Amino acid sequence: MKTIRFGIIGAGLMAREFASAAARWCHLSDSPARPEIAGVCDQNPASLGWFKTHFPGVKQYTSDYRELLANKEVDAVYAAVPHNLHEEIYGATIRAGKHLMGEKPFGIDLPANTAILQAIEETPGSFVRCSSQFPFFPAMQRMGGMIEARAFGRILEANTGFLHSSDLDPEKPINWKRMVEFNGEYGVLGDLGMHACHIPFRAGWQALNVRAILSNIITERPDGKGGTAPCKTWDNATLLCEALDPADGFHFPWALKTQRIAPGQKDTWYAEIIGTKACARWSSASPNVLQLLEYTGGEQSYRAVETGYNPAYKTITGPNFEFGFTDAILQMWAAFVNELATGTTPSRFAGCATPAESNLSHRLFTAALESAKTGQTCANNRRQISRSDGRCSSGFSCADPALRLLRPG
Repeated sequence: MKTIRFGIIGAGLMAREFASAAARWCHLSDSPARPEIAGVCDQNPASLGWFKTHFPGVKQYTSDYRELLANKEVDAVYAAVPHNLHEEIYGATIRAGKHLMGEKPFGIDLPANTAILQAIEETPGSFVRCSSQFPFFPAMQRMGGMIEARAFGRILEANTGFLHSSDLDPEKPINWKRMVEFNGEYGVLGDLGMHACHIPFRAGWQALNVRAILSNIITERPDGKGGTAPCKTWDNATLLCEALDPADGFHFPWALKTQRIAPGQKDTWYAEIIGTKACARWSSASPNVLQLLEYTGGEQSYRAVETGYNPAYKTITGPNFEFGFTDAILQMWAAFVNELATGTTPSRFAGCATPAESNLSHRLFTAALESAKTGQTCANNRRQISRSDGRCSSGFSCADPALRLLRPG
């Protein structure tokens, strides 16, 4: 089995989730390659302690990401850093010839995202993806298969979102995600938005315009030093988009929600698709139950389908067991490693979010900011990829098959 040697830049929670997934790679039954942690970088020495304890074989620890990128024993990088550092670190990683899995939103704003995509265009052979794990739950894989098979018929409505309540406590000290200079003006959209966009964008649905309501609910928080600090980022976002399904040319409403202050929610990702032939809805609050309504004549009613353990990438776990968050993390990383090693994915919806999809999210979120500012419905400059030459307005090509999924119909 081929080994892909990873460097980690940003040794926080999600870096530890990745390392944990790498440590139990034997759980996957037929992976063509496996990850190995070769180096870890973080400017806070305390963040490195967990890795030193649990991964004694890691050879490189550093506070300078440039030293990690210069390491010839690093093939690929996982970068999980504040949004204001994405352009610099993602661009440097790509130009250093390393493959990259980067955390959303792939740049603090649209110009930063465009610069990252330009680096991809200028570096042939680079394999780059964006982190988004929730579509790898078996229920969402099944919904993706239904989209691909046109089982929903004409799409009448779609609702997607990501809700949690971690910021409900006004006494919670401020952190970088609540500071506009580090998180960006998107606020909660930059932090959580790709989770809500991944499946719609992979389906090829195009958001033509958007009306956005953005809420800054808690305007100041404790600064951890005995005082308070202004909290300028958006806590909650509700977007209503007019969407186009290129498969049949019909328009439909797509409602998207991302909320940091959602009482009663833990870390809830949800999706609902309503069509003329079938409907489906799922929430990570009940991760192993998919609600399905299929029109067969007579009474219309939803049935609950126990999805079990049926992931896109096979594991040693049998189908009668249940699937959870850490399984979704492992599946996302299996998707990254599998596509890097083989150039393919088992199905259209079994791949990680692409740079092109990150660009679509930036265009939508930029339009959402304008809508919230003006109180108007704003057009979304979504023409990512042209039909004529396979190039997008930000300058990168669609040679990657996953990017070609976004070609307008």
